Amino acid sequence: MPKNKRPVPRKSANSPELKDEQQTTELCALALDLADGEFNNDIVADSTRAELAQKALDFQRLLRKLLNQSKDEVLYGAIELARDESRDGYRYLRNAVEEGAASVTLRREGAPEMEIDAFAIPVFVHSQGGLDPAFDFQDGAAYEALLDSFTDAGLESPKAKVVLVSHAYDLEEFERVSYGQLHTMVREAAQSLTEKKISAAPALERSMAAGWSATGFGAADTAVELRFLLGFAMKRADDAFYQVPAGEKAADAYFAKRAERYQQWTGQHAPLVARCLGRGRGDGELRLNFLYQDLFFGAREQGQSEYAMLQLLSALNQAIGGRVPAELNAVIAPSDVDDEMVLRVQLRDGEAVLASGDKPLDLGADLELEVDDLRDALASIGVSALQVALRFDADGQPVEPRPLA
Repeated sequence: MPKNKRPVPRKSANSPELKDEQQTTELCALALDLADGEFNNDIVADSTRAELAQKALDFQRLLRKLLNQSKDEVLYGAIELARDESRDGYRYLRNAVEEGAASVTLRREGAPEMEIDAFAIPVFVHSQGGLDPAFDFQDGAAYEALLDSFTDAGLESPKAKVVLVSHAYDLEEFERVSYGQLHTMVREAAQSLTEKKISAAPALERSMAAGWSATGFGAADTAVELRFLLGFAMKRADDAFYQVPAGEKAADAYFAKRAERYQQWTGQHAPLVARCLGRGRGDGELRLNFLYQDLFFGAREQGQSEYAMLQLLSALNQAIGGRVPAELNAVIAPSDVDDEMVLRVQLRDGEAVLASGDKPLDLGADLELEVDDLRDALASIGVSALQVALRFDADGQPVEPRPLA
């Protein structure tokens, strides 16, 4: 006679698990409502606007609470929940979490409101043999000069306090940093910039404890590696340096000037960055290619996207071999790999598939822009005959392919 199974205990009304589930659902629901209200702002009634304003306050209050408590399970769970419900809601929530994780507002009685942000600069490093971790940020004079350059060159406000982590993160190190951990790192940086005594920074130390991932480069190999410079900038919340003008033309001019200053910085201070990165295991100098400075998660996404593109082009280039690239064609279409969307490229010689490669495709991405980027990248290796399709089927065949105009 079978024994009776012990009943599964129900979650109590105040259990941590149930509270996490409730907060996950609440954060997602607020984001969906706010995204929908933002999209339909011109047609909603005044009463609805007032209701949305209250929801915006509730959303920010809950988001700050979850970040301060490092509730990563709730934050990532809410984003996944929104992903299944609405593209706009998913984009709204993810952007809000990423910006919130990378920023902390500091308020003290009798003092101006301050803000501290975590920024990062992705850089591709070309070397012989790959970078040697023993020489990472060992040049103290180069570090001090590089730190000063952020305000001197106009990347940050002359009145800002800037601190730069004396470590070049590799992609895997950066990918391990969660929303809650980054938010804690920002608060640790704020404490170090406001307190005269040196304070512990366990979250920051944990972010680089594992070190760089091992590579298989030989001393004579030509290596291309992605590294990130991570810094924190503290400034007054009302600093005019960071205020974007209201008009569209004025805003465009503001960002164009910022981009110009950054371009000048990369040209002038690349040697300092190279000295901080040390040297490769083989002979020869380092050659650097910079991506744009952004908040932590924006910079990480830039680096991930560009790194995936380089891997894709490398695989396709190998497949071309001795063939004439102009005589080949490529098919671009979305596909699904283990429930994750990718943008797949199939390189073909007539009907024969020579190779295929995938580039991760985020739900919030602009598909047209992603295809344009691939078009430019394929043109750089000589492939210009392109088709697009609705998707690739289970057998790897493109569905409804057509020439890309």
